[in-house]
Amino acid sequence: MSAPPVQLRIAREARVAFASDLHLSASDPDTAEMALTALHEQARGCAHLFLLGDLFEMWVGDDGADALAQRLASLLSALAADGTRVWLMRGNRDFLLDVRSPHLNMATFSSRCTATLLDDPCLIDLHGVRTLLAHGDAYCTDDTVYQQWRATCRQPAWQQAMLSRSLAEREALGRQAREHSEAGKREQSDALMDVNLPAVEAAMEAAHAALLIHGHTHRPALHRWQDAGGTERTRLVLPDWDAGAGRGHLTLWQDGTHLPPG
Repeated sequence: MSAPPVQLRIAREARVAFASDLHLSASDPDTAEMALTALHEQARGCAHLFLLGDLFEMWVGDDGADALAQRLASLLSALAADGTRVWLMRGNRDFLLDVRSPHLNMATFSSRCTATLLDDPCLIDLHGVRTLLAHGDAYCTDDTVYQQWRATCRQPAWQQAMLSRSLAEREALGRQAREHSEAGKREQSDALMDVNLPAVEAAMEAAHAALLIHGHTHRPALHRWQDAGGTERTRLVLPDWDAGAGRGHLTLWQDGTHLPPG
């Protein structure tokens, strides 16, 4: 099988920042301040900033952007004005990000951030390494209930029906969905909520990727292994952000490797 083309090539001398799972929410101001401060201080001067999904705790449409979302948009636009290319990806909590609808007469959220929306997954060349970027939820294939929901809520007809409801209705439904999801997590095994390694390897093989960078699982780590064919693989899992637990940082990539946090 021929190798699929990369969507972006990043030169080795370019400094790159990655983050995911900021879970911005007015109900957790400490985490929001930590994340926004880190973006302001650490992403400045980077050639690229990739935010790989779950920017928000809940997103029910681009018309639901609150004051916190507007702060993020202003911050990202300022970074873009200073020369940083900003890239956004949808996650499992903000899958309605940038979804256009006749019921929403406004600019997309990514355009308000002066950012570009990425497909999930997205293949890039990162300092000479074929790299697959993803949110990560698609690889949690052992959780069949979630995968069925994931397939449903990404169908255009379902999304348009959702966006046809009032903002208040969508926010109420979103809160119910979050409560149901959190209750379900307490009953699931840790293995069920993590990625399935064969699914990861299949995705990397299809993309001819040596490196996978994703979030979602809240299990930050660097994994290196050889697949059954002897190919070297690396998987970098980005952290989620939680000020109360002391978690969350930007992952900086420079000169072909990632820098330790701090």
